[in-house]
Amino acid sequence: MIALIQRVLEAHVDVADERGEGRQTVGRIGPGLLALIGVEKGDGPRNMERLAERLLGYRVFSDSSGRMNLGLRDTAGGLLLVPQFTLAADTRSGTRPSFSTAAPPEEARALFDALVARLRGLHPVVETGRFGAEMFVGLLNHGPVTFRLDA
Repeated sequence: MIALIQRVLEAHVDVADERGEGRQTVGRIGPGLLALIGVEKGDGPRNMERLAERLLGYRVFSDSSGRMNLGLRDTAGGLLLVPQFTLAADTRSGTRPSFSTAAPPEEARALFDALVARLRGLHPVVETGRFGAEMFVGLLNHGPVTFRLDA
């Protein structure tokens, strides 16, 4: 599993409403982490558990000395999880991505849903995008601070 995390002052994700006439916000956080989540073939429960721990513990927030020494668990900030199929693309050659390394949609959805459930059991503020939907993600990156986490 892959997470592209960004430290944010705020973030939200919108989806088109059912009538296609506008957008509705399905997830919104204040200060915390926006995590775009990709699932690759071969990922399983162990990858999901490892990624959950890394998302909560990865030290990207400043301590009182201004050093990145605090994780999301320490700050009690928000976590916005957005399923991102394209993160699992193979981009090593050519000018068009290959999705041969991405997990099939039903497997990816099951692992994404398990990750959401696990994190909601461990952290007070967990919001999500909508799996399989066309989403519109807005954020105010703080730093900027962006990291790729693999699990």
